[in-house]
Amino acid sequence: MRPVFEPQKPPRGIALLLAALAALGPFSIDTYLPSFQDMASSLHASPLEVQQTLTAYLVSFAIMALWHGAFSDAFGRRPVILVSLGFFGLASAGCVFATRIEHLWILRALQGMSAGAGIVISRAIVRDLFDGPSAQRLMANITMMFAISPAIAPVIGGRLQFWFGWRSIFVFMVLLSFSLWFACWRTLPETLPVARRQSLHAGYLARTYAKVLTSPVFLMACGGLAFNFAGFFIYIMSAPVFLLRHLGVSETEFLWLFGPGMLGLVIGSWLSGRYAGKLSLPQTILRGYLVMCCAVVLNLAINFMLPPSLPWSVLPIPLYTLGMSLVMPSLTLLSLDPFPDQRGLASSCQMFLQSIFNGVIAGVIAPALWGSTQTLAYGMGGLMLLGALSAWLHHQCYEKKTDD
Repeated sequence: MRPVFEPQKPPRGIALLLAALAALGPFSIDTYLPSFQDMASSLHASPLEVQQTLTAYLVSFAIMALWHGAFSDAFGRRPVILVSLGFFGLASAGCVFATRIEHLWILRALQGMSAGAGIVISRAIVRDLFDGPSAQRLMANITMMFAISPAIAPVIGGRLQFWFGWRSIFVFMVLLSFSLWFACWRTLPETLPVARRQSLHAGYLARTYAKVLTSPVFLMACGGLAFNFAGFFIYIMSAPVFLLRHLGVSETEFLWLFGPGMLGLVIGSWLSGRYAGKLSLPQTILRGYLVMCCAVVLNLAINFMLPPSLPWSVLPIPLYTLGMSLVMPSLTLLSLDPFPDQRGLASSCQMFLQSIFNGVIAGVIAPALWGSTQTLAYGMGGLMLLGALSAWLHHQCYEKKTDD
């Protein structure tokens, strides 16, 4: 079927809008990281109890991510995004007035339920619009612009924390979500025609979820994406310990981690867009893993040879995220391609699996590794190797399926 829009004439500003939608979920994580100590003091909570506000967010994010795509396949992309943005804004407003850590657990869970719609549905919209190199270029452009937000989010959060305290960060989230709602209401096109809508019948959904979640090609592509990202995500989740305790920076200097990390993401995404149509997806993926491997080796060498210090301890991170973002657009497209009629649902399943693993990272793996910069380096290396193994198995499964 012909794409809704001609690849040569994408809707004006569509990449920026989709990037902003995709960034809402990560933005609502990174912005409040500098406030953990103040939240613990204000709400009379332990550091672990404050950390669990993040786990509550990630678990509910994962569960609802499984449904956003199915809803968008049935009702269209635009209405699901608008409803989700409105719900996120209301949950953020509730966080402003929380007086107990238990209140914040519930409200952060409600935020997580709605925040995933943007990133899930934005990926489906890309595949609604384009195929082949055009899809890879748009996905790379979205990733490149999306990469800027985690770099500035903790900086904004740190300044708001310094000036007004932790509640101001959730006021900021309210304003951000309703600004996005207005922008989508005014400019976001509906990219899924009524003729291509799918059923929400329980039997159909059960069969389709089972087909997607038992597909080896899909699962291995998702594994590659999840493990690759986890190699960087352990540093994001460990940021208060890694930066404040190990490297001795202040709560307004989180840019030491997020700035280099996002710079690597931007460069890698730009390169991925440049490679589109010139290199095959597997060739692009291979180059990304070679770069990540170099980053892991450098990280281990620095940790063996030098004490934790700036700038050396953060030097491998932009190299790692460069390789990661080279791989990400290609593996994302490969995970959706086997299901052309259920792209929203497949995108939901991919985000569900990644979010569940992110919740494990936040609640279990990062706390187990953040005791030293050496253990974090080991974690990056191990997770990268698992990602490479998953990508290799995906390639083997894909080749076998093609031969059959």
